[in-house]
Amino acid sequence: QVQLVESGGGLVQAGGSLRLSCAASGRTFSWYAIGWFRQAPGKEREFVAAISWSGGSTYYADSVKGRFTISRDNAKNTVYLQMNSLKLEDTAVYYCAAGPRIGNSSSGYNYWGQGTQVTVSS
Repeated sequence: QVQLVESGGGLVQAGGSLRLSCAASGRTFSWYAIGWFRQAPGKEREFVAAISWSGGSTYYADSVKGRFTISRDNAKNTVYLQMNSLKLEDTAVYYCAAGPRIGNSSSGYNYWGQGTQVTVSS
């Protein structure tokens, strides 16, 4: 069982940066991979990035590769999503999720945070 809380969302201008945090807790959280997903108005939820807590492997959607970086701080039980060179199309609600392994399908993740809004303006 894992509980997840996102933070760090907000309003930022195009070209700017923002760092999202996903704080995990629970007895078995260390056994789960953490993924970031986002959902824009009128669109389906899409995969952004994922990281393995145990192995340190990372996985990125092509749309964010080179701009976003997922990382972890095991001492703080927290996963971060550093978002640079933000574009208007990055505007969405961002969710973190925990699952048994890294994957790009939302159905593969068992636990979800409440989401945090990221709005990119021109």
